Amino acid sequence: MDLNALINHLAENAPGFHERLEKAGLKSGEIQKTEDLHALPVLRKDDLISHQALSPPFGGMLACDPGDLKRIFQSPGPLYDPESRRSDYWRWKSALEAAGFRAGDVVLNAFGYHLTPAGAMFEEGLWAVGCAVIPGGVGNQDQQVQALHTLGVSGYVGLPSYLKALLDKAEEMSLMLKLEKAFVTAEPLPPSLRSHLNERGVTVRQGYGTAECGNLGYECEIENGWHVPDDAIIEVCDINTGLPLSPGETGEIVVTLFVEDYALVRFGTGDLSAMNVEPCGCGRTSERMVGWLGRLGAATKVRGMFLHPRQVTDLMSRFSEVTAYQIVITREEHLDNLTLRVVLKLGVDKDEISGRLRAAAREALKFRLEVQPVQSLPDSAEPVKDERVWDM
Repeated sequence: MDLNALINHLAENAPGFHERLEKAGLKSGEIQKTEDLHALPVLRKDDLISHQALSPPFGGMLACDPGDLKRIFQSPGPLYDPESRRSDYWRWKSALEAAGFRAGDVVLNAFGYHLTPAGAMFEEGLWAVGCAVIPGGVGNQDQQVQALHTLGVSGYVGLPSYLKALLDKAEEMSLMLKLEKAFVTAEPLPPSLRSHLNERGVTVRQGYGTAECGNLGYECEIENGWHVPDDAIIEVCDINTGLPLSPGETGEIVVTLFVEDYALVRFGTGDLSAMNVEPCGCGRTSERMVGWLGRLGAATKVRGMFLHPRQVTDLMSRFSEVTAYQIVITREEHLDNLTLRVVLKLGVDKDEISGRLRAAAREALKFRLEVQPVQSLPDSAEPVKDERVWDM
């Protein structure tokens, strides 16, 4: 189904999505290509939760009868996530194959199976590859290690920290394991932990996804960013305008899924990343996200727009003359004021660099601010400090 056919189908069958188009002043026939989607405001998780509370259970975004679904999950919020009956609905097959999983592998799935979708979504992906799955979930490490040993399990999906715990438990139980590959997500994979797992004979690849969207990116053997799957529209967008950013610029990951049963169009994940369009050494031609760069929830709303610490960090990385910095937000007579406090290297012309900083901030952050050179800042100074006091 092409994009226009998808939008027409969803507009006809999902009343909440039809209403969303109307509020944006759009008609379904006007959306023919990806660029046309940009006129539709980003829909975030909090918006979905509100829609579902007002119009339960799916906020009018479901384009089929609930009984036609394969599974229904509940994530914190609460937020109800539908799964249609099509094979590998969450689209993890490509990610798992890139991690080395093959038909005939026996794999321990250590993601949870209770209410939230992680366990089921990876089970579907492993089945699509042709693997046999042990539905382990989290817990009962003694039993899981015994099964890993007895069945000669070669693969693992789950949290990287839990994989380490299982390997430690196997050593404690004096049991040899044949684990050789793992696909991990849902928590950070520090280089030190990856190296530790590699040294114990397990090749580890990581991916990125959400409970609502499934697979949104995965590592290849080069381990340099997340390849974007070709079965979804995934963009990195300005956190205020919702418009796509240039490669290398940090913004929110915004997703449109080609799913007929659920209108997940221009969905803002709340996660921040940047796009890398340079060719990858693995030979894949897809764009890559550089990795996880923070959450939109860390942003502060100023003058009606979001200001995220990562934006400030990216901006200030251009100014080697500055040794320390902090943007301070204050409020006077119901107006927000921003002051960029900077510690400068010796000999730097204060007026000249202040002018350049103001101009760069207007361009990169879309904010006007004052620049205030200071003698020092605390080592613990955060990129953004909100000193506003709100009247009760």
